[in-house]
Amino acid sequence: MGKDEQETTQVIHSWSAPRSLSTSLMYSFAQRDDTEVLDEPLYAHYLRVTGADRPYREELLSTMEPDGNKVVRNIIYGPGEKKYRYCKHIAKQNLPGLSDELIKNGKHFILIRNPLDILQSFDKVVPSSFHELGLADLVSVYSELCAAGNPPPIIDAAQLQEDPEAALRGLCEDLDIPFQASMLRWEAGPKSVDGLWAPWWYKSVHKSTGFSQSIKYRPPFPQSLYDLLEQSLPFYNMLRSHARQKRFPKLPKPSLPVPANEKLLVWVGDEILPRDSAMVSVFDSVVQGGDSVWEGLRIYKGKVFKLEEHLDRLFDSAKALAFNNVPTRDEVKDAIFKTLIRNGMFDNAHIRLSLTRGKKVTSGMSPGFNLYGCTLIVLAEWKPPVYDNTKGITLVTATTRRNSPNNLDSKIHHNNLLNNILAKIEGNNANADDAVMLDKDGYVSETNATNIFLVKKGIVMTPHADYCLPGITRATVMDLVKNENLVLEERRISLSEFHTADEVWTTGTMGELSPVLKIDGRVVGDGTVGPVTKRLQNSFKKLTEGLGVPIPDYQHA
Repeated sequence: MGKDEQETTQVIHSWSAPRSLSTSLMYSFAQRDDTEVLDEPLYAHYLRVTGADRPYREELLSTMEPDGNKVVRNIIYGPGEKKYRYCKHIAKQNLPGLSDELIKNGKHFILIRNPLDILQSFDKVVPSSFHELGLADLVSVYSELCAAGNPPPIIDAAQLQEDPEAALRGLCEDLDIPFQASMLRWEAGPKSVDGLWAPWWYKSVHKSTGFSQSIKYRPPFPQSLYDLLEQSLPFYNMLRSHARQKRFPKLPKPSLPVPANEKLLVWVGDEILPRDSAMVSVFDSVVQGGDSVWEGLRIYKGKVFKLEEHLDRLFDSAKALAFNNVPTRDEVKDAIFKTLIRNGMFDNAHIRLSLTRGKKVTSGMSPGFNLYGCTLIVLAEWKPPVYDNTKGITLVTATTRRNSPNNLDSKIHHNNLLNNILAKIEGNNANADDAVMLDKDGYVSETNATNIFLVKKGIVMTPHADYCLPGITRATVMDLVKNENLVLEERRISLSEFHTADEVWTTGTMGELSPVLKIDGRVVGDGTVGPVTKRLQNSFKKLTEGLGVPIPDYQHA
């Protein structure tokens, strides 16, 4: 390879895993008037050395040069007719024994894509495996380039889909080549630059004429690929970390009451992560000061029940706490829907939706938070109602009093739940399901987790929401009481009135309507679920079957 030839044709190497939009990017560079492209010039060498099986193996070995070092010397770095030669490489094709000139010379960059978006379509030609995915090989390429003093720029396929022009301009700048607008479009159909394997792999990209937007709602992620996803993500995140903050070490797996929740996908910030990778920074305000707001939502038959009401309260709470850089309503909805769809959760599921104030530069409770913006968390779990709504529950009265608005207004649905937790501890110590909490004057406010109702001589009563959260299920049940032509009173209620009530029940998203059969050792009514309770339970069940915001239909890749 002569000196003049090296200066005439500059080689640009693209390194990626399969199914990472690498062919689309090759087509993009092929549109340049100063660039020639090579489609995986080391493929035949890879098949010869590894013995890997492909439907086109024999044909490929007979038509492409199988000696990798000859390819490097004569084809990749051989004479060219244009200023640039673009070489598309799959990282696993960088095998031991190849000339170190491959890595030392030329311009290199790495193209990455979230394996969550790769795996489902990958095994259409070959079975998915850690080796075939090749993310570890991609990290090795990165390490080799860094060791050679040539750390490569890294581009995420998501950037190409979200804003192709900006992503390509940035890549060209990193490669020190001029951007050409022609890179944004190409004609549909097979290309003369395609490798002979194109009929097996390129059917989708042949339909394209440019970088298309990513599918908004992808189908549920197969559980069979979950372990492979967990194996692959750390390598993807390692490469991605060079363009953003580093990931955090895994936490120990908790003991799970519902085994199906072992393999969950959780929305954190702006992405979906496997359960054990779903973490927030130690500098996040929720860690530093319990500074966060939240909502609980329940899923019935493909619909999110009372979604708009819960979002109203979430945004009201965030405003009351003066949060900045809050996601939009549509962004929160999208995160909810994507999380549910990816987990395949369309019924009998519960969402814990949290919004933290955001990440601080330093720890501590110093005034003037220096923030990067709110962190949105969508945790969806398989979770039936948490109480026994057929046989009923038992309550005790806690000595811990409910917060006064003078101290901390319970109408702000915040994550600082110590007041409730202390009462719950008292309930646990008394072997009760929950604990009744009184206000500062000794009147009943709510339980540690739910609102509370009683029936006396046919009249339904519930405490004022002065010291308690005005729950959405509470409001729903109050409407049902009126619809059933029952008398409803909202007033101060003493503890003895609950002790002597004909019926008592609690309300909440996690528990729905839960009959209370005993309070502080006193049997409520005749010790069975009362007729008004059953009537309202049935009405509530019918409401959940028809009411709610539908989860959008997902699209197949």
